[in-house]
Amino acid sequence: MELFDRGEPAGPRPLPDRMRPGTLEEIVGQDHVLGEGSFLRIAIEQDAIPSLILWGIPGCGKTTLARVVAEATDAAFEPFSAVLGGVKEIRQIVDRARQRRQLNQTRTLLFVDEIHRFNKSQQDAFLPHVEDGTLTLIGATTENPSFALNAALLSRARVVRLEPLDEAALVVLMGRALED
Repeated sequence: MELFDRGEPAGPRPLPDRMRPGTLEEIVGQDHVLGEGSFLRIAIEQDAIPSLILWGIPGCGKTTLARVVAEATDAAFEPFSAVLGGVKEIRQIVDRARQRRQLNQTRTLLFVDEIHRFNKSQQDAFLPHVEDGTLTLIGATTENPSFALNAALLSRARVVRLEPLDEAALVVLMGRALED
């Protein structure tokens, strides 16, 4: 019996994949960050996203928010894990970003998961590309950015603190899961 068809798992997708928000309106529990009139909501609506550091506990929506921002702003989304990747992969991403920018003026949003895992000199590899506009960096961290990231990188990004999901947000998510 074949478990995979063209690289896709047989049967329905896992519940967490089906429940992951795909739009700003579907994100719950982060009204302080995404509510009407908030800095990030305005930046998204104006398609003027600065580099960001998303800081919060595991499961609060850092990766989801980065994906939704890329989708909402028509930026190319380049996910990268600071745990698994290195400067060589960043160079490849930068090359693709330059090509996109030159060929069709598409911006690249580089999402760096666990950015705090890069040492301070590895973090410097992002600086010239953020400064010249080749990349918009969105880093995700569970660690306090003031201690985990170098000052040069922090000075070029806006820190956004995501809160743990409260009971009301969890009720909304459970309701969606039951409807699914």
